Amino acid sequence: MWSLRGFIALWTACVVFAGTSADSEPPSHASRLRYKTDQFNEQIPLNSHFVMFYAPWCGHCQKLAPIWAQLEELLNVEGSRVTIASVDCTKEKDLCAEHDITGYPTLKFFKIGVSEGVKFRGIRDLPNLSSFINEQLGESSVEEHLRVPIVVNIGKELTEDTFHDHVAKGYHFVKFYAPWCGHCQRLAPTWEKLAETFVDSGAVSIGKVDCTLYRDICTEFDVKGYPTLLWIEDGKRIEKYSGQRSHADFKAFINKMVSVPNEEIKDADPDVMDGNAVMTLTTNNFENGVQSGFVFVKFFAPWCGHCKRLAPTWDELGRKFINDNLVKVAKVDCSIQINKSLCSMENVDGFPSLLLFKDGVKIAEYDGSRSLDDLHEFVTNKVNSAHDEL
Repeated sequence: MWSLRGFIALWTACVVFAGTSADSEPPSHASRLRYKTDQFNEQIPLNSHFVMFYAPWCGHCQKLAPIWAQLEELLNVEGSRVTIASVDCTKEKDLCAEHDITGYPTLKFFKIGVSEGVKFRGIRDLPNLSSFINEQLGESSVEEHLRVPIVVNIGKELTEDTFHDHVAKGYHFVKFYAPWCGHCQRLAPTWEKLAETFVDSGAVSIGKVDCTLYRDICTEFDVKGYPTLLWIEDGKRIEKYSGQRSHADFKAFINKMVSVPNEEIKDADPDVMDGNAVMTLTTNNFENGVQSGFVFVKFFAPWCGHCKRLAPTWDELGRKFINDNLVKVAKVDCSIQINKSLCSMENVDGFPSLLLFKDGVKIAEYDGSRSLDDLHEFVTNKVNSAHDEL
């Protein structure tokens, strides 16, 4: 289990205190600036304060502790217009009673010169806490006035309540990190950019897990250092990423893992086959691709187990018809954003769906055995039947 005391020691080694000194007793949680009653009464009038009233035994307080420490690191610097502090209500009972503290943690903002605090009621993460501070100070830019980075948070922040359901299906690239980790901090902007790149792709989810808050998840996935970048498919750890950490390198890795088509595919010539003699179709070239002859199309999703098992057979089927002027074999990846409307229009409600088109019109859906011989026989029979009708 993660040691909060070890976490405190690491943070304390590099902290710059603001305005006053903290209690010299080693804290029982991650905050470095803890007020006793006399310190609280002395310091509150001198600067705006955001104060966490807590109890050391409180589980929610312990979960908040690393985030609170990060907030202190960012704001308790010379010239800051707000001080981040905490009060241990098991020791300062009268002070906490005076400020109507009935549950833990209670977070209150005290504007300079105002004795009554405003209670924070939002989600206890860095972006929401920062926004709340901005609102209380009447500032529009945290970065300019408080030196807290504005967190885009496009990459999905996963918790013990959401992680397993989120990764249960599909492809996921997940960063396991700790807020105090220098390598993690340097990686953060690139990871957010990567998440923004793939936010609408439908092919892969970019996520992150704070191992200081959700240690059990990190232990389950054998995370032993930070950051650890794992490729997860259908809830299972598939590969640990160990390459360079540039945006381009991450994109190349994702493209390799899910075969996400390059942007050029949007304008691809539908008659150009891939290495397996299977034509790749998208929303942009589908109508042209199926407009003449017989086209047998596999609608699939990369995370689908049945699709994965069918893939080599489908490639072989493409090779069987590669010299046939009447028949083409094709595929559509329904997990990619640009193809979702196409798959919906073709009433694809399960994967794989195997549809046969003739001169642009859907004439049959195959639901038989997916052996090479049976698939080949199905197409051949349809072609022969069409000739007999002529």
